[in-house]
Amino acid sequence: MTKTPLLERLRFICIVSSNLDEFFEVRVAGLKEQIKLDAPASGPDGVAPDQAFERVSGQVRDLISQQYQLLNEDVLPALAEQGICFLRRDAWNDGQREWIRNFFFRELMPMLTPIGLDPLHPFPRVLNKSLNFAVALEGKDAFGRNSGVAIVQAPRILPRVIRLPKEIGGSAYTFIFLSSIIHAHVGELFTGMHVVGCYQFRVTRNSDLFVDEEEIKNLRIALQGELSQRHLGDAVRLEVADNCSQQMVEFLLSQFSLQDEDLFQVNGPVNLARLMQVFDLIDRPELKFPRFIPGLPFSPQKKKTHNIFELISKGDILLHHPYQSFQPVIEFIQQAYADPDVVAVKQTVYRTGADSTLMEALVAAARLGKEVTVVVELLARFDEEANINWAKRLEEVGAHVIYGVFGHKTHCKMAMVVRREAGQLKRYVHLGTGNYHPGTARVYTDFGLLTCHEEICADVSEVFLQLTGLGKASKLKHLWQSPFSLHSQIVNSIQQEIRHANEGKPAAIIAKMNALLEPTVIQALYAASVVGVRIDLIVRGACALRPGVPGLSDNIRVRSVVGRFLEHTRIFYFLNGKQHNVYLSSADWMSRNFFRRVEICFPVLDPRLKKRVILEGLKPYLRDNVQAWEMNGDGYYRRKSSRKNNRFSAQEELLTKLAAVKQDAAE
Repeated sequence: MTKTPLLERLRFICIVSSNLDEFFEVRVAGLKEQIKLDAPASGPDGVAPDQAFERVSGQVRDLISQQYQLLNEDVLPALAEQGICFLRRDAWNDGQREWIRNFFFRELMPMLTPIGLDPLHPFPRVLNKSLNFAVALEGKDAFGRNSGVAIVQAPRILPRVIRLPKEIGGSAYTFIFLSSIIHAHVGELFTGMHVVGCYQFRVTRNSDLFVDEEEIKNLRIALQGELSQRHLGDAVRLEVADNCSQQMVEFLLSQFSLQDEDLFQVNGPVNLARLMQVFDLIDRPELKFPRFIPGLPFSPQKKKTHNIFELISKGDILLHHPYQSFQPVIEFIQQAYADPDVVAVKQTVYRTGADSTLMEALVAAARLGKEVTVVVELLARFDEEANINWAKRLEEVGAHVIYGVFGHKTHCKMAMVVRREAGQLKRYVHLGTGNYHPGTARVYTDFGLLTCHEEICADVSEVFLQLTGLGKASKLKHLWQSPFSLHSQIVNSIQQEIRHANEGKPAAIIAKMNALLEPTVIQALYAASVVGVRIDLIVRGACALRPGVPGLSDNIRVRSVVGRFLEHTRIFYFLNGKQHNVYLSSADWMSRNFFRRVEICFPVLDPRLKKRVILEGLKPYLRDNVQAWEMNGDGYYRRKSSRKNNRFSAQEELLTKLAAVKQDAAE
């Protein structure tokens, strides 16, 4: 079994915390809103919101307990053996204590603002996920006040870990938690007072944005108003150190209108997600995954032209990220603005990041006078601010900026370039399963297709017309589209396999996605299993289907692959009488993707590329016995085991097969 490098294990712990933060900000916050409104059970399981909250709370507590146990008893001691130390206050020697004291007075104290609580200084507005300290005090200050409690907020600009100089720390990588420094010197902020206790805490708030379709006239302006309040939504979780006194716990809970079930006491820093910076501070390649250079779909030596449009004209190009480079997608847009024959560019934007080469290329194209149309999804959760900023910049240079269809997130990934060739206009498109984000293209698995297939390009053009204009939805020749045809086409394809099975013909379905929750599709899969359709599901996240239930899902296997890269690809394969239909999509099999989003699902028509998708995107994941987990009929997962002589990791195999070279070796 592959041993995950030590610093990667630390980073994974941080990622878990970051994901849990979002889970509380959105999912748990939603449950608490339902409980507040006394909403009835809404899901197919008939579980009421308060019951769901109780179940979620119990499982999350177990997960967090395991997380901190792993950090404290396994990862941190192992890092210490490698000379990477996180010193606790009781382990500081005299030299370290003096250096830290000087650091506090020089770098921290001028930035800290202690707030003593009294009638003129009520409890401060604590920002979402910020690091704070509740300080219990005794004595009176210069004005005779003795409230007994003060709050110290750690400025967000400060790093959460401080690296000591080698001669002070005793090793190249010795770190001190910011919280430890403030704990040790918090008394300096309250001259003449006695500090009884200092307790770090962190509150998580409801971060979902609400905009009323009937009330707003400008979505962007409405969102800008909402964003400023996101950090001050209703509290949904309180995290405190496990040494926090009961009296202070009760005080903090009352300040945030929370109950005991909303409290999480942890053995360590309350803001583990911010430890992610440690990964970049440590230059120890042997403790990280080997770096690699993504491959290209064509050999640079054999590439006779640098014109991406000429390459696409010779045949469709399939890109498998992160094993293959995202650079051809960037070149697709960059060459579009520089090419005098290109007259128009259209693209959807869901997540692209605050610093985006692709978006800069669109801005440049608009500046040069090309027709640039960008469909920006302003409600891409936690990317709203970046998308608003890009929308403003694009509008300033004359681009057409559209915000899609209110009530339906524009989640499809499409880019179209219109080029004048031989006196006629020719369309080129890129379709993908992931975002136009070069950063995530290095860590998410996704497929992208570059094509000039006339009918597919016409379908893409029609979807853009729907998003930017008004009119009825036209029937598309090749693309399946939410919210109109994708759901029915998926169900029809499953039923088609059922018909084949009933006729005694081979029938099979393989589907890879992030989540499988939509009830009608699940029922169709159960029906297919009953008649003998062989079904393999590779579902990275939530899956409401139960495999291997006698008489219901005997022929269904569900597995999840968790490895170095986040599995993000959506692939749908239907045997269909040995025609081997292969589709790639931006959509998971969830109600929101089928009915409340604009999604596309596109076929891979080139037989050579279709074979590649099957051999790269499906079969290795069905064979994986290193990073795969298989679901039992009770919904629990069991990790696949392998012997040394037959171990097979899909991600490792694809890196070997598709990446150009491991960068560590090249350097």
